[in-house]
Amino acid sequence: MDFLDDELIDDIARVQRIPVVPTLLDVICQSTGMGFAAVARVTESKWVTCSVRDDINFGLAPGSELILKTTICDEIRQSQEAVVIDHVQENEKFCGHHTPLTYGFQSYISFPIVLKSGEFFGTLCAIDPKPAQLDNTRIRGMFAAFADLISFHLQQAELLEESDKAVRNLSRQLTDTIDENRQYRHISNHSLQEPLRKLRVFSGMVVQAIKGKDHEKAEYLASRIHSSAERFSAMIASLSDFTLLDEDKQAPELTNLNAPLAVATQLLRFDILDKEASIVSEKLPSIHVYPAQIEQLFYHLLHNAIKFSKKDEKPVVSISCSMIDSSEFAGQTGTGQQYVKILIEDNGIGIDSSQLEKVFDMFSQLPVKPGRTGEGVGLTFCRKIIRNHNGFIKAQSEMNRGTRISIILPAS
Repeated sequence: MDFLDDELIDDIARVQRIPVVPTLLDVICQSTGMGFAAVARVTESKWVTCSVRDDINFGLAPGSELILKTTICDEIRQSQEAVVIDHVQENEKFCGHHTPLTYGFQSYISFPIVLKSGEFFGTLCAIDPKPAQLDNTRIRGMFAAFADLISFHLQQAELLEESDKAVRNLSRQLTDTIDENRQYRHISNHSLQEPLRKLRVFSGMVVQAIKGKDHEKAEYLASRIHSSAERFSAMIASLSDFTLLDEDKQAPELTNLNAPLAVATQLLRFDILDKEASIVSEKLPSIHVYPAQIEQLFYHLLHNAIKFSKKDEKPVVSISCSMIDSSEFAGQTGTGQQYVKILIEDNGIGIDSSQLEKVFDMFSQLPVKPGRTGEGVGLTFCRKIIRNHNGFIKAQSEMNRGTRISIILPAS
């Protein structure tokens, strides 16, 4: 047989790293009385074992390969439907099938493992030379739950790999400033660890539920794993989008700032109507910017102003503009440079003064009223965008007195 390629080797390693799999295979053999159970990776050309329990000396170990066309799993890959056989000799469809004739088994069960992306990964299967009582609700439900649980864990492994790539890419991007390096360390050591901690805790609870044969609890915990994995995925997506703020830059374009402001306002039209918000802006100048990034900037700032409004007061957002020189922030730039200063002020719930620096950190979660949720990335994106334009951004606020965001951009 051909050597396994790197992708298949990686898939085997992913399954091997799932701590609950050996327990699942043990429970399958104990519950069914069957002597062989396995998780198999099945592709268009390969059938390879990833994890095995073999009490009947079938002769397979992790990494072992069978000729794909000699297996029923190839048919399952194409149909993505489970196959359950109590007794091959008494089964009209499979009594003359080449697979049981080749491998000498009488009982067989195999459920597809389908990733959350819809991609077929392989099968969770079991065989035995003796007949077994398999085609019932209890056994089918157990296999379906176990196959789904393995899919959750494979998704988690994929997310971990993606996060590793995203964090490495982020690390390269964040070397520009000491502050951004500080953020990277905080994200790696804290922000990303919380959903991972939940995944580990729930996975451990699933193992105990399975050992206790509490399949209903196992399914519930699997849903909690899925929820934590979705949050983790959203955080990774935000990190990836954050790194793209550097990669997507083209040459700056002379842009009338009223245009990206209008785009952002249009994107938020339903939020504006829902909150009956008012957005009043002075006429803004034309300067050289990255237009798509300035659209994001206005979108995040206006979205925050509307989102964090007072419950009993309609949001009012005012945007003003003035020309300044570098004397207003001496020591931060060269002399003689002209800048555009844009103030975005709202009448919202405000930010406690102790939190004003934290609001620009990735995944910062400030104490707000219930119902106001988010990943805490909007102002982080704003600061990165401003830095990409060699500008400055600052927040001023008081609780229940609204917030003022100052944006300073080079005029030329």
